Amino acid sequence: MPWSNNDYPDSMKNLQDDVREKAIDIANALLEEDYDEGRAISIGIAQARKYMDGDEHRTEYHIQPDEEEWILTRQHTGKAIMREDTKEDLLETAKEYVNEHDGILVIHKLDGSVSDRLYE
Repeated sequence: MPWSNNDYPDSMKNLQDDVREKAIDIANALLEEDYDEGRAISIGIAQARKYMDGDEHRTEYHIQPDEEEWILTRQHTGKAIMREDTKEDLLETAKEYVNEHDGILVIHKLDGSVSDRLYE
C-alpha cells in the first residue's frame, strides 16, 4: 500500500516534515520493488535522514550484553537506560525509545561486535 503525506506509518510521525516526505518517497519506491513493508519503512527513514540532514547530530544508543542481561546505553556513558533478560525483549522497547529521542540504535552481538545499525 503506497503511503502519502496524509497517510503514513506511525514510525514516521516524529520525523520532520521534509524528512518524512523523503522517507515516504523512498519507502514507496522500495515497495514497488517488492521489498517487505517493514524493511521498506526502515530503509526509507534511514536514507531520508542521511539525505536530508546527516547523522552527525544524532546520539547513538547501544544494545549490548551485560553479564546475564542485555542493556541499552547512551554512547560514551555505560550507564544502563533499560535492562532485559533477552536481546529480543530489549529490542522491543529500545527501538521506540531511540526513535522518540531521534537516535541511532547500534545492536551488538554477544561477543561485543556490532551486528546492525538502525536509523529508526
